[in-house]
Amino acid sequence: MRNKASYGQYLKEFFGINVNPHQSVIALAGNPNVGKSTVFNALTGLRQHTGNWAGKTVCNMQGNFVYKHKSFLLVDLPGTYSLLAHTLEEEIARDFICFGRPDITLVVLDATCLERNLNLALQILEITGRVVLCVNLLDEAEKKKIYIDIPELETELGVPVVGTAARKGEGLENLLEALYRMVMGASSTEPRQIIYSQEVEEAIQQLMPEIQFLVGDQLNPRWVALRLLDSDRSFIERISFYLSYRQSYFPSTPEVAIW
Repeated sequence: MRNKASYGQYLKEFFGINVNPHQSVIALAGNPNVGKSTVFNALTGLRQHTGNWAGKTVCNMQGNFVYKHKSFLLVDLPGTYSLLAHTLEEEIARDFICFGRPDITLVVLDATCLERNLNLALQILEITGRVVLCVNLLDEAEKKKIYIDIPELETELGVPVVGTAARKGEGLENLLEALYRMVMGASSTEPRQIIYSQEVEEAIQQLMPEIQFLVGDQLNPRWVALRLLDSDRSFIERISFYLSYRQSYFPSTPEVAIW
């Protein structure tokens, strides 16, 4: 159980996010043009705050809402197609999901082009199982005679999936309930993991024990192993910086370099 006061200070200094100790943090992620802003506005209404990501010129949107007497802070991340960042906006989204450790990551998907959107969702599921998927724009999909089997999708991906047409307010109550159940520990998840080639899987297994020792419960060791195999030096340095930074707030976190 993390210290809420230390976590709030960490989020403020590392990301520029202001969270109250009693709030649960939700990261709102998705590709551009999937209706993410519509979902954000529908959940938070006028209870929004605009700021900048710490050390960045990119604007961030934060909004508050309450459901069943539970307070939430919703952080609207820049739209991104991937967590393998190539732009500043993608880097911000990646870092918050990876290092901000939100209580839930809410991923908005476009029902009219679900296959393309699932690329980001699967990448996020490699990092955390605390994910709720929102299949939005079901009304547009219906016009195109596209049918999404929500229960089957939930079974396949191993996390809660909710269908919405956010512009019409449809499905939002179910979405709120799914978020509430997860943050209250009433949802169990078994997130689908991508199985790579035999050579890659063997390399992951060789790396895992050492990585587990270094990162503890701060990061998903399988995901870190994959990043090491990518040989993305700048991101590896980012992971090491994150672990060292967290050490000043959470002394149990090892201060290490991972390459």
